[in-house]
Amino acid sequence: MTAEGHLLFSIACAVFAKNAQLTPVLTNGDWWHVVPAAVLTCLLPDIDHPKSFLGQRLSWLSKPIARAFGHRGFTHSLLAVFVTLALFYLKVPQSWIIPADVLQGMVIGYLSHILADMLTPAGVPLLWPCRWRFCLPIIRPQKGNQLERVLCIALFSFALWMPQSLPENSAIRWSSQTINALQNAFYRYVTAQKEE
Repeated sequence: MTAEGHLLFSIACAVFAKNAQLTPVLTNGDWWHVVPAAVLTCLLPDIDHPKSFLGQRLSWLSKPIARAFGHRGFTHSLLAVFVTLALFYLKVPQSWIIPADVLQGMVIGYLSHILADMLTPAGVPLLWPCRWRFCLPIIRPQKGNQLERVLCIALFSFALWMPQSLPENSAIRWSSQTINALQNAFYRYVTAQKEE
């Protein structure tokens, strides 16, 4: 996906995540924190490619990462996703410089990049260092790709329309409810193991 496509896709994902109320922080977050933060980090996974938009501007960082991991290596893997998700659920104290909604917006931007790259034929190595690539090849990368723009605009339109059509976003909130249920089950399991 092009840099333009990643920017549009990250904005659409940020609007979707905020309107879907994925977390209480996003629900109460400021639009001017969440969306710009997502845009700020949406190109970050491509730091592993010296010819990328970000790689050209930070070549001193991009070249060593490219030599160590290659393009679409570690920065596009589940390991990177878990690290960013750990940041997503991190309890940010009020004394931090970065507000919690900004931090979650940055995570959404990073994850939107990986999701967008999964829509290309090259896919992403989610199980890195294993070289298997996971993809759903909807978009063929090329300059001026209209399908890329249409997909991003459609996601953005759906994200804006969604709150009026889904009462209390109950169809979307299943993800956070599932995560909470899994956390509670894990806590009960650990507690039961300690009691034995």
